[in-house]
Amino acid sequence: MSEYTSDVVVLGGGSGGYAAAIRATELGKSVVLIEKDTVGGTCLHRGCIPTKALLHAAEVADHVRSAASVGVSATFAGIDPAAVTSYREGIVAKKFKGLEGLLKARGITVVAGTGRLLPDRGVAVGDDVYRGTDVILATGSYSRSLPGLEIGGRVITSEGALALDVVPERVVILGGGVIGVEFASVWRSFGAEVTIVEALDHLVPNEDVALSKALERAYRKRGIVAKLGVRFAGITQTDAGVQVSLEDGTTIDADYLLVAVGRGPATADLGFEEAGVALERGFVTVDERLQTTVPHVWAVGDIVPGLQLAHRGFAQGIFAAEQLAGLDPVPVPEASIPRITYSSPEVASVGLTEAQARGIHGDGVAVYEYNLAGNGKSEILGTAGIVKVVRAAEGPILGVHLIGDRVGELITEGQLAVAWEAYPEDLAPLIHAHPTQSEALGEVFLALAGKPLHAL
Repeated sequence: MSEYTSDVVVLGGGSGGYAAAIRATELGKSVVLIEKDTVGGTCLHRGCIPTKALLHAAEVADHVRSAASVGVSATFAGIDPAAVTSYREGIVAKKFKGLEGLLKARGITVVAGTGRLLPDRGVAVGDDVYRGTDVILATGSYSRSLPGLEIGGRVITSEGALALDVVPERVVILGGGVIGVEFASVWRSFGAEVTIVEALDHLVPNEDVALSKALERAYRKRGIVAKLGVRFAGITQTDAGVQVSLEDGTTIDADYLLVAVGRGPATADLGFEEAGVALERGFVTVDERLQTTVPHVWAVGDIVPGLQLAHRGFAQGIFAAEQLAGLDPVPVPEASIPRITYSSPEVASVGLTEAQARGIHGDGVAVYEYNLAGNGKSEILGTAGIVKVVRAAEGPILGVHLIGDRVGELITEGQLAVAWEAYPEDLAPLIHAHPTQSEALGEVFLALAGKPLHAL
């Protein structure tokens, strides 16, 4: 057995882990980064990047189908799954190579293997032990299933969906959250019949209800079936397909069942509790500075309770590195973290929903919705949707919520408004370029400031 020491040992090379490693080296620390698979983690290899590549391919397919509406002659001949996979994997490979080069250039020691946390800030990888003055836990998450629902065969998770070499003719998606509605969007654009089963009353149930209802209308228009407020009961599968049973007595036949019921923290059998790190429902217990119950052991990303988003983990990794380096970074509140569902149409939000705002402020809340039908650029793009802004009455903006094609690119402006506790009156004089979709945000700020222009 060999033992190695460094200033910082990072367990997990996903968004949170590699961000922590890079920032720590910038601050003069020696860093060992331990990763059991490939650096970049789920986001780069099995999540954010490959799924968004699929969604872009789906967007192109839809554009070809509708080309005649803008005077372009084009014929949609179908989807080539192998070519789509090659396009997707090419993007992932390029980003992976870039990340590997960046870590090498920073002088970060990358260790391949499964790490197990030991007492006294050690991490065992095989017969070797890596000890740090500080340890950052960033082990990520895994695809959950339901009790008694085994993954295998034609019952797949998002990882299995990415591995398919065919476009299903019929697919059932269990779960109407982000992952479920994104794959529904892809497969529908590729020509599949899609049914979403969601136990709660709305798609993307964590979003403002106005966005949920707008997405449901858009999906009905696209021919995507959403069975809401009904629970999964069971499944039978054969070599040819699956039959999904619901608690209301209905059954659905399909080629595949995609299980998209959320992701759980990857903390089991990694020695966390044995080393003194407290867990609750599998998540690591941390204070507001991301320190665990063990001094000099920190946790970031999906294993920390809250939003499971790559950019949240990235920001937390930077925060943890600065914290252990003796700086005084400012924690980022969950409400200031933007959220995007990259479906068609896109859903983007930051801050409080109207219901959450009224739960805190009661009637002291003002809300304005602007329909993208009044926005010139949205009309050019052929997208419908809304912009909804929630403010405290006579007070700052509390939440920004958007739905429509490409609106994810607008949410950073919403984040600035929420994080800086801006008043609509402060933002109303700012000029948005014309024609842009961002003008829709400007229209809402004007309206909430008491001087609507293109709004009634």
